[in-house]
Amino acid sequence: MTQYDYIVIGAGSAGCVVANRLTENPETTVLLLEAGNPDTKPEIQIPLQCTHLPGTEVDWGYFSEPEPYLNDRKVFCPRGKVLGGSSAINFLLYIRGNLHDYDHWQSLGNPSWSYQDVLPYFKKSEHQQRGDSQYHGVDGELSVTDVIAPAAISQRFVDAAVALGYDRNPDFNGVQQEGVGPFQFTVKDGKRHSTAAAFLLPILKRPNLTTMTGALATRLLFEGTRTVGVEYLHEGTLHQARVNQEVIVSAGAFDSPKLLMLSGIGDAEQLQALGISVVVDLPGVGQNLQDHILVAVPYEATQDLHTATTSNGIAETGLFMHSEGNQDVAPDLELIFGPILWAPPGYPNSGLGFTGLVVLTHPQNIGSVSLRSPDPKDAPMIRLNYLQSQSDVQKLVDAIKLMRQLFQTSAFDEFRGREVAPGADVTSDEALVAYIRETCGTVFHPIGTCKMGTDPMAVVDPELQVHGVQGLRVVDASIMPTLITGHTNAPTIMIGEKAAHLIKAASAVSQLIQA
Repeated sequence: MTQYDYIVIGAGSAGCVVANRLTENPETTVLLLEAGNPDTKPEIQIPLQCTHLPGTEVDWGYFSEPEPYLNDRKVFCPRGKVLGGSSAINFLLYIRGNLHDYDHWQSLGNPSWSYQDVLPYFKKSEHQQRGDSQYHGVDGELSVTDVIAPAAISQRFVDAAVALGYDRNPDFNGVQQEGVGPFQFTVKDGKRHSTAAAFLLPILKRPNLTTMTGALATRLLFEGTRTVGVEYLHEGTLHQARVNQEVIVSAGAFDSPKLLMLSGIGDAEQLQALGISVVVDLPGVGQNLQDHILVAVPYEATQDLHTATTSNGIAETGLFMHSEGNQDVAPDLELIFGPILWAPPGYPNSGLGFTGLVVLTHPQNIGSVSLRSPDPKDAPMIRLNYLQSQSDVQKLVDAIKLMRQLFQTSAFDEFRGREVAPGADVTSDEALVAYIRETCGTVFHPIGTCKMGTDPMAVVDPELQVHGVQGLRVVDASIMPTLITGHTNAPTIMIGEKAAHLIKAASAVSQLIQA
């Protein structure tokens, strides 16, 4: 049986970072397991192809259970199944969130997770095109750039928002988040810069790193409550690998809790009902699922908008803002603009067009992830509970009306064609609510299912160690206790950086004790 110092499960936004940092020490051996295949699909590299990747072989292709507040509709929940994970199939946006998000995490009982604590880890990863500053770094592996050859119409969205009284904001990751301005992408030399491209590809030849694709982790191995290895399925055969120090689970907000539960970590009653032996009773595993909600407002365009292949097409500029009456310190709405037509299923979705996306950054929905069966090959059961709060519904109605206002300003006169969805005849609040319930979807930002904290429903402590067992951490978006006011790729990379620092520090202490 093979043996390593560390085993990292999942080569995604966090896993690639952890594998890179741990193997900087040539004496440290790491096994990186990825259930997907190498990132050789050509469309991965082309930013404008990003909307065509979900539903392909590089996506787990998950769906939620029938959603009670969405007319029992199942919601498509893409997740990357490839080297780079969801950073290889996402829309490439680099948005860290609001500084108050991280201060809030700390206030929930997570010391050293304030904005000032995590900012150095954001900067450590970043190679910022605009240069070094208080908020940005230039020495990191991840290329963060302005949109190459943005469509002219994207600036019109900024002009429209300014005309309606919103402030310009040149940097959503800078001194403040509110306002309207351009997004930045994880792009290098015009190609997608996933965490596989940034952190893994350059180090694949390190002799102390073993990377295995097509390897599905089926369960963790324990001696008592000590994690001693991993069982995984590769090319139809079960294998086991042993670990000297720690196993790091970085399989994402759906699959990390799934693996913990398959391994006997979770709600004891539910595990026993499936015939799974309980290692530790942790009722919070799979609970606290949160996700941003999205509604599209697409229009036909009267002329070619000349969208470059180096753009994601769906999000070139955006607006972070507070809804009417919102007293929170962080914005609760994000309005996104892109120069392609991206309509919901059931609506015309080809030809020239542009799209406004309305996103709730702090919706009230709390869902869950649970096991469908004890078979590791079965997809988890995902319950999102979108729109369980009436206030969320009303915010989306009002935001659609604002998006229409923006599109009716003179800035769009030379481009504006017919409203594709919900359609010009859909005007009453009741009709807009019906459209929202029938079409709203995910922004691909699930978090929280292995949340960090010290309360009874927490799964990991502030050092990301799983409560009740030794030698096991979770390092991905599932540890976020609450949603951030932005997109989850950049924060998940930060979590990988911070976790690697914590793991190295723990190893150093252990060596001192042994000496």
